[in-house]
Amino acid sequence: MNYFKSFVKGSDEQQPSGAETVSRLCDRVASSTLLEDRRDAVRALKSLSRKFRYEVGTQGMAHIATVLDQDANDDEMVAYALDTLCNLMSDMEEDDDVVPQPELTRTFVEKFTAEENNINVVLDFVERYDFSVRLSALRLMISLLKGQPGKIQETVLMKPMGISRLIDLLTDSREVIRNDALLLLIELTRGNSNIQKIIAFENGFDIILDIIRAEGMSDGGVVVEDCLLLLLHLLKRNTSNQQFFKEGSFVQRLTPFFEIDSESVWSAQKVANLHLMLKLVRTLVAPSNPSNVTSSCQLVMQQCGLLERLCNMLMATGVPADILTETINTVSEVIRGCEANQAMFESVHAPCEPPRPAIVVLLMSMVNDKQPFELRCAVLYCFQCFLHVNPAGQTKIVNTLLPSSLQSQQISAGQLLCGGLFAASDPLSNWCSAVALSHALNRNTEMKQQLLRVQLATSVGNPPISLLQQITNIVRQSTSIQSRMGLLILLCSWLSGCPIAVSHLLHDSDAVPFLLSQIAEHGNELDHVLHGVCALLLGICIVDNDGSVPQCTKESLIELIVARVGIERFCDSLGAVTKHDLYSKAFQRSQPVAPSSDDMLFDHNFTKLFKTLEDNIIKMVSNLEDVKKEEESKAAIKAHDSIIKEYQALIRSQDTDLKELRSRVSSLESELSQTKENLDERTAQVQQLKDQYNVLKTMHDSSSGDGVSDAAELLSSLNVQIEELKQENAEKNAKLQEKENSIQQLRNDLDGLELRSLQLSSSDETQQNNNQQSNTNIPDDSIHAINVPDDSRLQEHRLVQLTNEVDSLRSQLQAKDEEISRLLSEGARSQNTTDEVYDVLVSEKTSMQTKIHDLESRLNVTSQENLTLQDKISTLEEKLSNLQSKEESLVQQVTDANSKAEEAKAQAEDFKKEQEDLLILLSDQETKLESYKTKIKTLGGEISDEDDDEEEEDDEEDEDVIESLKQNSQPGDTNGVNTHPE
Repeated sequence: MNYFKSFVKGSDEQQPSGAETVSRLCDRVASSTLLEDRRDAVRALKSLSRKFRYEVGTQGMAHIATVLDQDANDDEMVAYALDTLCNLMSDMEEDDDVVPQPELTRTFVEKFTAEENNINVVLDFVERYDFSVRLSALRLMISLLKGQPGKIQETVLMKPMGISRLIDLLTDSREVIRNDALLLLIELTRGNSNIQKIIAFENGFDIILDIIRAEGMSDGGVVVEDCLLLLLHLLKRNTSNQQFFKEGSFVQRLTPFFEIDSESVWSAQKVANLHLMLKLVRTLVAPSNPSNVTSSCQLVMQQCGLLERLCNMLMATGVPADILTETINTVSEVIRGCEANQAMFESVHAPCEPPRPAIVVLLMSMVNDKQPFELRCAVLYCFQCFLHVNPAGQTKIVNTLLPSSLQSQQISAGQLLCGGLFAASDPLSNWCSAVALSHALNRNTEMKQQLLRVQLATSVGNPPISLLQQITNIVRQSTSIQSRMGLLILLCSWLSGCPIAVSHLLHDSDAVPFLLSQIAEHGNELDHVLHGVCALLLGICIVDNDGSVPQCTKESLIELIVARVGIERFCDSLGAVTKHDLYSKAFQRSQPVAPSSDDMLFDHNFTKLFKTLEDNIIKMVSNLEDVKKEEESKAAIKAHDSIIKEYQALIRSQDTDLKELRSRVSSLESELSQTKENLDERTAQVQQLKDQYNVLKTMHDSSSGDGVSDAAELLSSLNVQIEELKQENAEKNAKLQEKENSIQQLRNDLDGLELRSLQLSSSDETQQNNNQQSNTNIPDDSIHAINVPDDSRLQEHRLVQLTNEVDSLRSQLQAKDEEISRLLSEGARSQNTTDEVYDVLVSEKTSMQTKIHDLESRLNVTSQENLTLQDKISTLEEKLSNLQSKEESLVQQVTDANSKAEEAKAQAEDFKKEQEDLLILLSDQETKLESYKTKIKTLGGEISDEDDDEEEEDDEEDEDVIESLKQNSQPGDTNGVNTHPE
């Protein structure tokens, strides 16, 4: 130590140079045995490493690496050594005295990292808890990553638990260590997907979001910015991490970041934080991501309220222009292609009176030439994303251009687009409005046809003209390349795939000559690009031409191109578009971006349309003969198809009739089978009912006769007993009084029995009336009015009632027999009681006979109904046989028609083959004749003029024959065979 001080404080004459001083210090580090001497020497090298970087790096780097390896236990010496290496391997721009030397820094980094052990040693020091050692090791690792990122990343991946220990540094309680660890991870994750995945699965997202929340979210400092930058590195172009971020519910934790108050102070740091956060959201829903990841993140953002917060920022006041622009771009990609998010965005209204939809407010900014260029491009991108894969949104936008009941004071999206489309002083408004309207027609043929209905009133007193006509007029009159390019993009998108729109354009007699003149003109590079788009529009008129304009068919348009422009010039014009740099940039990105407003010429969707149509147009224009043959074949196929369609219509109608007849036959067969089953059941039931009736009648007659004879015998015996009882009357007065009470009770019971008998007879009469009424309601001979299942159930019900009544009669007869025996046993002492019993028996017998007669009448009615049903069944069988015969005749007619059609087709094919063979024979004959002439001339023979005239006449005759054959080969007249149906 003393030696070093004396060395530094020596006289000027003896003071060594910087290189000598560094050399002596390095020798002292290498040879000194005392730890303090080596420590002092390393500290001195650290102080000289800023001013004498080259000398310290070239002479002392190896010694310092040795110190790190051998004196690793001395934290102070290790810290000095690491600081020295940091000074050597980083350009210290913060020092004004130090001149940055990137080449020297790169050389030192390569020299230090050439030994892989050096990197592992530094990583070991990063894990040490000592503040100075860990901090210096972190900063040295950052410098090494900036110089040799690939090698350092590979070494960190190979080290066990290397990345996990680096992630643990984010939870260090010392903020300086944590902040430098963030910087280290930012450099470590740059462009390495494997390290990004490891950090994500090591709970990196959770730790980083906790730091952001602890630092104050959007109002936080530079630490929040570093955390957001690290999240961007982890998620950008890393599908696995994006999926994990969504599934781990980390998207929901981004929502509080966008809590913006109207009184918020927009500091520079807050603007930077919001920029990074918006980029983070866009990373999750970027169009370049896999569709499943993007769509799932979009739905989560809508469900957790993140999209709503973004829309609130969009409509808030006081938001800086750059933040507003980035917010619009973010909302655009959150709603792009997501139906639910697009519907929610459509419902957003600006907080004004009256409330206006957010789409209208944004379009007002797009067509306003005082708004920044980036903001107007962002609005156009938002409008495109709203209409992307959204047919309902396209319909609503186009409907605002059609006549409606919209109030005059309301401004619609269609009015704003028309205003920007025809703004004379703002070419960018023309371009943006035209491109926006083209997206409303993208892949929507119905809206292309609806837009043809739009009529514009150009001036007072003049009739209105169509929107298509007005656009073509402005294209011819405008001098701005940007305006004309936008309108031509709109026309190409409108006419592509819509033959009706092509027909409307071709009806304008000036449209095709104007396009041809533009292609034939010369000019600068941008003019060539404009001429190429005109060539594309003319090519679309050829490709989607339906031939409705006779003077502008495919063949005639191609002939005009060949005559006035030339195939080569036409193809060169198309090729000039795809070679332009602005076309290539627009093709790569769906978002409209350009360095300046003048460079905004191409739209992403238009570039894809151009690439799709270019090859097809060139092939069609280059092969005129193929186009002619194609048109002829289409005409022949069309005529042939008309004949086939007629036969198909005839066969289809016959098939329909046949199906109807078959259905009717099947229904009648089912009715017939059901009726037969019901008839069989009724016949069996009637027979069973007759048997039961005969049995009941026999039983009733026998029981009634026995009862009367027994009653007569009992009466005679009772008379004798009554005479005897009169003599004993005085002795048994008390007993007689008791019997009289019993007789009174018996009379009450008989009255109840008579009442039940009357009720039973009245119910029988009611049932009989109902049966008669149901018999009168049977319909006539109409087949469709017969309801066989209802009659069957009614008949079953009747039979059940009759059976029940017979059982009831049996029970009543048995009850009466019991009552008679009881009355006779108890009524021996009373003659009056015996007379009443006899009367009751006689009356009940009479009622029984009446009911038996009713049953006989019901059986007769049932038999008549069965006869009627048999008649109706025979009628149904006759109608069924008639329908079957009609079905067979129709089937035969269909078969005959099919055979005729096949014969006509076969005759037409045979005739065509004969014509082709004849044409081949004629061409062969002509070839042989020419060869014979040539041989005669070579042999010295002469051919007279008369022979030539005859040959010419023969040629003319052959041509007439060929022409007649061609005419005869036209569809509809196949050798006189009429192929049209009768």
